[in-house]
This record gives sequence, C-alpha cells and structure tokens, in this order.
Amino acid sequence: MVGFPYRDPHADGDIIVEEELIMSLTVQLESGAVAVPDYVYKSLDAFREWAGDNDLPEKTRVDFYKGKVWVDMGREQVFTRGALKTHIAIVLGGLIESYDLGRYWCNGVLVTNEEASLSGNPDGTFVSHDAFESGRVALTEGSDGGHTELVGAVDMVLEVVSNSSVAKDTITLREAYWEAGIPEYWLIDGRGDRLDFRILKYGPRGYVETRKLGGWLKSAVLGKSFRLTRGKDRSGNPTFKLNMK
Repeated sequence: MVGFPYRDPHADGDIIVEEELIMSLTVQLESGAVAVPDYVYKSLDAFREWAGDNDLPEKTRVDFYKGKVWVDMGREQVFTRGALKTHIAIVLGGLIESYDLGRYWCNGVLVTNEEASLSGNPDGTFVSHDAFESGRVALTEGSDGGHTELVGAVDMVLEVVSNSSVAKDTITLREAYWEAGIPEYWLIDGRGDRLDFRILKYGPRGYVETRKLGGWLKSAVLGKSFRLTRGKDRSGNPTFKLNMK
C-alpha cells in the first residue's frame, strides 16, 4: 500500500491517505488471507474478470483506473456514509421511479468505461432509459446468470467521502469520471460538522461546479434542484435531508 500526503479540510494538518493498491497484494482477514494477483492491475479486462470472481468479502469496494487498483475494506461510518447514502438512494430512487427516468443503484454495481480504462463501484449510479436504448450503456451478463456490470457512460454517479477515500473521490475519480464522459458527478462530504454537497457537470476541460442559487443546486440530468441539509436525531446523531424542487 502506498500512502501520500493530502490536505484534508476536516483535519488540522496533512494526513496520510492510504490509497493505491498496486502490484501483487495479500489482504489479511480474520478468516484468513485473500490474495490479489499481480495480473489484476495490468489491464482493464483482467481487473473486470477478477472483480466478478474474487474471494473478498461481499461489501468490499474495488476500483481500477489506468493500471491502478484500489481495495477499500474500511468499516463504513454508520451515519456520515451508510445513512447518508441510504437517504440519497431513497430520494433519488423515488424520483426516478415516479417519473420513469431509468434506474438507480446504491453501492455494489460494477461500472466500467473502456475508453477511460475505468472500472469500479460508485456509491450511487443513475442510468436513464435513453442510455440503455441508445446503447450508450450496456449490461454484461454474469457467468451464473443475470447481469453483473454496467458498461459505457452512465448518466450520473455519486461518491460520499470517507477518511480513506478523500484523494480518490476528490481528485482521481473526478478525473476518471470526466474521462468516461459521465454528465454529472455528485460529491458529498458529511464528516464532522461540515456538510459539503456539490453537483459537478461535464465541461470541455473537466468538471465544472454547479453554482448554488439560494442554497439549491440544479441537476440537468434529473431535471430538479436539490438542497442537502444536516440535523440531529433524538439521540444526537447526525441526520441528513435531501430536498428537491
């Protein structure tokens, strides 16, 4: 594992964000060791084959971008990641279903773009009916039946920042998703007392941040404006609310 300094706005100084898992790697688990073969990082096709058939725990996130592989086995923060992603999925899933816009997935779906040499598991993924019907996004069938992968340029992806994913989410994936031609990248950081919600829209030289109007962010992909707020429940734990209009 290779670490590098990254300026985290939630920390007092530079921290080491352990990001890149390249070359041959063994992941030690309580139940034993899982080997990540060295061939995995050599090509996108090799990674895709391994990602669909490995011995890692089911909820482990794996990502590939231009020959680098990330394996994130960190425990998920219950509120600022788990609950936040769930709430976003409820709101966006309901919107997409109500207006019959397409399909939304929360976690776990392998999204691949061959042109960008990218494959991974976003925290949220939206694919419109038009993307499927036009062939911009295709489904890959699994060896045991069903579908196991989305291939192409999906309409929108979401990432929720954690302590172990700061640089990957804010720098690496911002570049990767843009190279993949994904129209919108939603980036949310709910850690600490600071709530950072951005909708990044595709531009000719990279993603451009959508400007807030009265605290609202417009999503051209979903045709609605959104505002994300933070509160506390009766036990003092953080809650999140995604409003739309």
